[in-house]
Amino acid sequence: MTTISATLATAQARAKQANLPYQGALTPAEAAYLLQAAPGTKLVDVRTRAELDWVGRIAGAVEIEWLTYPSMKANEHFLTHLQQQVETEALVLFICRSGGRSHAAATAASQAGYTTCYNVLEGFEGDVDAHKQRNKTSGWRAARLPWQQS
Repeated sequence: MTTISATLATAQARAKQANLPYQGALTPAEAAYLLQAAPGTKLVDVRTRAELDWVGRIAGAVEIEWLTYPSMKANEHFLTHLQQQVETEALVLFICRSGGRSHAAATAASQAGYTTCYNVLEGFEGDVDAHKQRNKTSGWRAARLPWQQS
């Protein structure tokens, strides 16, 4: 039986092994488990508004663009929006399309004083497969975790 402590310890070990600048790295299934089992856990989806509208959303996620669409420039208000919506002591899980932007967001949040930041590896859509398609081999959707079409 999985516990919150065991899940966090596994994620922390991954982060330590990869020398990540934040608390831990979670699989999508581990992130979904923590959202259910650990009260107060916040999932911060850092994908663009276009991705959220066209690809899909995770119910209950805090949505703050890391890069703004369509310019794809850094959202200079990211940390301000995060501080307005998520307490610095909360267990915070960051997700994006495939794990890159959420890595950057988790790093920035950690540097800004958030003490329990975790990146969701694989992201919402995962990596591309041999046919250059996402959502097939990895990610939140491929794991068949709850999401909704916009």
